Amino acid sequence: MISRLKEDIACVFERDPAAQSVFEVITTYPGVHAVMIHRLSHYCWQHGLNWLARFIAHLGRWLTGVEIHPGAQIGRRFFIDHGMGVVIGETAVIGDDCTLYHGVTLGGTTWKKGKRHPTLHNGVVVGAGAKILGPIDIGAGARVGSNSVVLKPVPAGATVVGIPGHVIDSKVKKSTVVLDDVASKMDFDPYGLSADMPDPVAYAINRMLDHINSLDKQVETMQHALNNAGINCQETPLGTLDGCEIKDSYATKPKGKN
Repeated sequence: MISRLKEDIACVFERDPAAQSVFEVITTYPGVHAVMIHRLSHYCWQHGLNWLARFIAHLGRWLTGVEIHPGAQIGRRFFIDHGMGVVIGETAVIGDDCTLYHGVTLGGTTWKKGKRHPTLHNGVVVGAGAKILGPIDIGAGARVGSNSVVLKPVPAGATVVGIPGHVIDSKVKKSTVVLDDVASKMDFDPYGLSADMPDPVAYAINRMLDHINSLDKQVETMQHALNNAGINCQETPLGTLDGCEIKDSYATKPKGKN
């Protein structure tokens, strides 16, 4: 229990540059308090003290603004930044080195008993306000952008944004994400996304416009070839697509794409 507490405190310094001292973290970080209280309530839950476990969790919600069901399984070095409004359901499973920001919900989509909440594998980052719903798997090292609503499984190493969530980076990591990767902030963006994150819908429309423009040029070339061959092919001027490109000030096309 003490070793887990030390790890939970140490991971704060790795992921929050505002942290100044161990005393500050222990006394003023509601996310750390919520995890500490959950460790205790989960222990009671596992030993059949269900009412006591729920009461401890209820007190934790009142003190921290974070609601974690005692039945939820949480791994090592779990960090909740800011904390207010986080909800984690009974059958949720969270792996090691995961990070959740405020307003995150790991919820269910059915009232039936059984597995009904998400499973977050190691190293997952979930941005502020995101909702992950249903018994789905979020692969190791995946990132969920702020305010996204995720209803389908997410592959390891991918980034998901939007409502409903769209995978915009399916890059697969070869090995499980470990604490050193998170600590060094390699391929890590706070709140699950960065300023140049592409909009998948705008990108798809742009690709369609590019394709249509290409087809127009090919048709024009064919018309000229037919006319040169003595086959009368009346040319009808086509409108251009200039100025029709969908722009997004927050989006750029993914690297390596045309």
